[in-house]
Amino acid sequence: MAEGLPGGLPMEVPVPDLPPRVRIHEVGPRDGLQNEKGVIPTGVKAEFIRRLADAGLTTIEATSFVHPKWVPQLADAEQLFPMVSPIEGVTFPVLVPNERGLDRAIALGARRIAVFGSATESFASRNLNRTIDESLAMFEPVVARAKDDKIHVRGYLSMCFGDPWEGKVPIHQVVRVAKRLMDLGCDELSLGDTIGVATPGHVLTLLAELNEEGVPTSALGVHFHDTYGQALANTFAALEHGVTTVDSSAGGLGGCPYAKSATGNLATEDLVWMLHGLGIDTGVDLGRLTATSVWMAEQLGRPSPSRTVRALAGADSSHKEP
Repeated sequence: MAEGLPGGLPMEVPVPDLPPRVRIHEVGPRDGLQNEKGVIPTGVKAEFIRRLADAGLTTIEATSFVHPKWVPQLADAEQLFPMVSPIEGVTFPVLVPNERGLDRAIALGARRIAVFGSATESFASRNLNRTIDESLAMFEPVVARAKDDKIHVRGYLSMCFGDPWEGKVPIHQVVRVAKRLMDLGCDELSLGDTIGVATPGHVLTLLAELNEEGVPTSALGVHFHDTYGQALANTFAALEHGVTTVDSSAGGLGGCPYAKSATGNLATEDLVWMLHGLGIDTGVDLGRLTATSVWMAEQLGRPSPSRTVRALAGADSSHKEP
């Protein structure tokens, strides 16, 4: 693939005191595709995941065991998961909403699960049809059973920086719910900027207050949406704080079916371009990843929203013989 710069990568100019390596938690196959209107064949999803793994991504969120009525696009979880797992060196977390979802995941051999909570009552009601307290009570036996079975548990916390119904979300409110999720026994916590309104100072303050309440940086990941073009700036702030797990979606796919103002996730290619420019190791081959997102965009019938994909794919086409 001919690309915009020799080698297809930016010049490395490290910044002192940033982490030497970042683990990218790829959410494209689950969060990225869950909101698609057209039905995506299971075989296409499996090929997407295999290509992501071939590009060097080692954590790929494969699917969700939510009832098909709520997320029809992921109704094929039982068919998809065995098609991609196991791939040596790659973990495949799956989203589970309740004990029934956990049963389905365990039956297929899943060893990493995630539960999805909310920092606000409005979103908890719309996404889970429960209050925050009721949702945490629903997660409690899920996490307990998973930990008894030595299954890794991630907790997602949405609306950490703003809510389309409630507006600005007080930091102390986010910290309170985050702490309760961690106290259930979650191994890690992903902080979601579901509608993309965060700014770097907000990110740094929330991370610091979580630390003060006993949640270590090593247990935290960040999940930014790019609604206002702040996702990379917010990611850089998180890196400065020492965060080493960043969620992103190949090609910038995704949004949130229950929050209409939520645009696409941070594109994995845009993230990798920045991290490689900072000299931070990701283990990802940007050329292969870009080619994967170009391929997936063709399956979906529309161009990728990722700026890096468009730049590198455009450079590739401009170097071809007429």
